[in-house]
Amino acid sequence: MNSQELRGLVLSLLVPVLCTNAFSQNQSVTILPAMPGAVSAVFRGPSTSFPMPTGSVGAPSSAQPGTASAKLAGAVKRFGKDQADIYSAPFGLRNLKWDTLVLAGTAGLIATDRQASRALPTTHLDRSRNLSSAGLIGTAGTLGGLWIHGMKTDDEHAKETGELALESLANTATVYTLTQFIFGRERPAEGTGNGRFWTHNGLNSSFPSGHALFTWTLASVAAHESARPWVEWLAYGTAATVSATRYTGRLHYPSDVVVGSLIGYLVGTHIFQSRCRPGLSSACHRRHS
Repeated sequence: MNSQELRGLVLSLLVPVLCTNAFSQNQSVTILPAMPGAVSAVFRGPSTSFPMPTGSVGAPSSAQPGTASAKLAGAVKRFGKDQADIYSAPFGLRNLKWDTLVLAGTAGLIATDRQASRALPTTHLDRSRNLSSAGLIGTAGTLGGLWIHGMKTDDEHAKETGELALESLANTATVYTLTQFIFGRERPAEGTGNGRFWTHNGLNSSFPSGHALFTWTLASVAAHESARPWVEWLAYGTAATVSATRYTGRLHYPSDVVVGSLIGYLVGTHIFQSRCRPGLSSACHRRHS
């Protein structure tokens, strides 16, 4: 993921935050048009309207002293808990057999990465690369727009979808950064073309694929929140396309996109099941707390 693509993704994610702040300051502000009812209804169940606390939106900060700091402290604590769960999950006894399968599969892919990459044609590379970037930014923009719609209309389901998507991305970003620096793999077009590990220094190395990782994270949240077959097909289909085109664009090896896709899906699923509000999505199996 180069700096230009990363900048595009960051902008897609920051727009909802900035718009949310504008809505909280002035409910009459219209930055983007509301999403069509047919689109918002995809995430809205039969009983997703919850009463909002008095003064929770647009209230002067002096009316709720300490609220901002309390929310920040709560968010930091929640993020820390999620990070601990994510990094400790592979060491759970129940997951050891899956760890073995994943490691064996990844090792097999790495062994054939060089041959698989060199077998690809060198034509239409830009088309694949543009398609993968469009898939990632488009998915992020769609969920960001849904979040704005939820904030504007007090649609709790839409708001939760956007919030959990952003929370999942924050947790995924730490995994992405850590693995990028640990493995430091060369991309197919770098060095000798052998995909050497522990050679590339920086946040733009090949393993795992950032596009695949982030798109699958968002797709997982969207699919779980909606729990409708056609939305699942659309979300996961887009994510699969992004993964495939990172390979056909000769920007990643097969193992890069498979591992990135798997991590993204698992993190998105974990955040949804840990943080979803019962009653908003039929896929939420979390008990009321």
